[in-house]
Parts: sequence; C-alpha cells; structure tokens
Amino acid sequence: MKTALDGIRVLDLTRVLAGPWCAQNLADLGAEVIKVERPGSGDDTRGWGPPFLKDREGNDTDSSAYYLAANRGKKSVTIDISTAAGQQAVRELAKISDIVLENYKVGQLKKYGLDYASLHEVNPGIIFCSVTGFGQTGPWAHRPGYDFIVQAMGGLMSVTGEADDQPGGGPQKVGIAVADLMTGLYATQAVLAALFHRQRTGEGQAIDMALLDVQVAAMANMNTNYLVSGQPPKRWGNAHPNLVPYQTFRASDGWIIIAVGNDEQYKRFCETGGRPELASDPRFLRVRDRINNRPELIPLLAEMVATKTSEQWIAQLEAANVPCGPINDLAQVFRNPQVLARGLRVDIEREDTGPVKLVGSPMKFSATPVNYKLPPPRLGEHTQEILGGLLGYDDDRIAKVSSTGSGE
Repeated sequence: MKTALDGIRVLDLTRVLAGPWCAQNLADLGAEVIKVERPGSGDDTRGWGPPFLKDREGNDTDSSAYYLAANRGKKSVTIDISTAAGQQAVRELAKISDIVLENYKVGQLKKYGLDYASLHEVNPGIIFCSVTGFGQTGPWAHRPGYDFIVQAMGGLMSVTGEADDQPGGGPQKVGIAVADLMTGLYATQAVLAALFHRQRTGEGQAIDMALLDVQVAAMANMNTNYLVSGQPPKRWGNAHPNLVPYQTFRASDGWIIIAVGNDEQYKRFCETGGRPELASDPRFLRVRDRINNRPELIPLLAEMVATKTSEQWIAQLEAANVPCGPINDLAQVFRNPQVLARGLRVDIEREDTGPVKLVGSPMKFSATPVNYKLPPPRLGEHTQEILGGLLGYDDDRIAKVSSTGSGE
C-alpha cells in the first residue's frame, strides 16, 4: 500500500533526539531516510545504555534502547564529514535528496561547505531544516542547547513540581526530554509544510527550529495566563490552577487521577462518593468557588476518595461519566487493552537480533498507513548500498569516505 511520502528522500545529519525524532516521523510516513553517522562511533545515543539490544547470542549490540527509540526506518551510512571526500559525498547525496536535517552548532556546517547556502547551490529545491538549542539568530545563537536547560529557561520547570510550600516542593523537570520531542514534532510539521510549498512553487527553503522557541510556545495557556494577568504562574504539583478537583487522590489501595472539568461532573463525583452535600455547599458550588476554597475542599475530598479502592472508583466514576484514570507504570501501559488495540507495540525484524520491540507511530491513516519496513540500523549498515549503489562509488572511494578521520 502506498505511503504518504513515497519518493521523498531525507538526508539526516542529526543525532541524539530532537532531529532524529523528526527524521523517524518522516520515515514512518514513507520517506527514505539516509542517516549519516560518524565512522567508528555513530550517533551519540548508540552508547547511552544500558540497556542495549542483544544479538542472537545474547551479547550487547551497538544499539542502546535510547537509540532504538528514535531511529527506526532509517539507513545508516558512515561518512567523515570533516574530510574533503566526506563533504563531497554529503553534497552528492544532498543533490539527490528532498530534505536535509541537521543539528550542528550554528556555523559549523558552513566550515564544511554543507550549510544551506552551499547545498542550495547544488539543489535549489532542497528543504534544509536546522535544529539547535537557541536558533540561528539572536545573542545566544552560538550556545549549545540541551533539553534539561531549555525546560528550565523556557519556563516549564517554573510550573512543574510540587508547590513550594509542600513537602518535596520546588522545580522539577519532566520525566522525558519533552523539549527535544516537541521540537522534533514541530520540525516534522515545518518540513511537511515546506514540501507542500515546494510542490506549488518549486522553491526550497531553510527552516530554523530552536528548542527554546518551541518550549516557550508550548507553554500554551500558561503563557496567556501570565500575559493576561501579569502574574507568572506557579507550581501546583498534580493540581490544576484553573480547575478543582483536577489532581491525584489516594484511594484505599493506590493513587488515581480525578479530572473534574465542570460543575455537573463535580456534582456527580460527590454523589458517587456518597457526599452530595459537598456539591451543594455554597463554598464549592462553582469552579470559581472551588478554586477560592481549595484548601478547605481538598482534604474533604481526599477523605472521601480514601474510602474505596482505585478499581471501585474508576468503575463507578466511568459509569457516572466523570473523567478519571489509573496511574500506570510502563508495564501496565503495555498490558492496557486500549494500547494493545491501537497497535502501539510493534516488532521489526533485524538480521542480527531477531524482532526488535518498538513503539509504533500514533499517526493513523485510512489510505497511506505508516511504514515499519526497517528496524533501527546497525552503524554503517547501508554504507555500501548508499555510496556504492546510489552514488556509484567504488570500494576504494567508499573506504576513503567512511573511514575514521579527524572527526568533527
């Protein structure tokens, strides 16, 4: 069956997470993705274990679990871009590609003749997407950017974590590299928009993606709360600044989420818990009342929730149409019948290891389904195919391009 990006070729010069996440999305959509890696070491995340993928004999491969998460669907070719021969190979690949993704420090690819201006000369239709911490312009453009730092600088950690006056209060990062991942998603969207523009006009273009820009933009309603009120939002832990009750509660046997979004849901919640008077109490009648009287209300609700098991609460609240849910670890997530039904676990065969267990794409299409043809590749696995088959290099020239040189 045809995929959405059949016939599109991506030259992926990225490593770690934000750029590779974008490239993997494009691969899922059917693009051919050629991942250029450093000879000898490859993408930094190959070594970010344990755990590592095991071969058929039980030995560690060169693929950490971290690397597996962002590199399915790609072909790996080793090229030393610090050498003239390597730079020429990249230019030749760019000439026959539609998209180039890169996440080098600002100005670094220009030294190699591999920046947008240089590659535009050999391929005027190229779409060139740069991913950096702070963008190509501004006083901080040359600073290295890391997800953890950007979560802090972009405001996310100012609203994440337990409230300052509570036990364990203080700033907290999100448990995944969310700035990287969101940047990868925004980059995917930008690249697809640029493809659409090129289809209409024939014009390629440069795309400038910055982790800080994305993190600030993704603060969403927290941004507008500040811009409207002039007051920076604070940390609420698992509570919600604009809705009550909308937080974690401890049932008799464990924690659950109760997410009451309006007054009618709140009324049904209290009735389900056998405390209808909490819904009719003037202090708690409306959302605004419950926000103003949060300190009085939450202990009463916590006492109510503690009287039943989490399973009882979830069953009864779902029957009452009150949003709720369990707090699952990943073992529970991958046993969840809804997760299983949606096909979020996929196995892709790899020659040296057998099936590689991965998480599928959340994108569902009726006519152009996502593509899981290739597992995360071994380092340099497709060097011969790409340099020999695609560019026509002989063995000596391939060896010169793909051998370890002076590095970056």
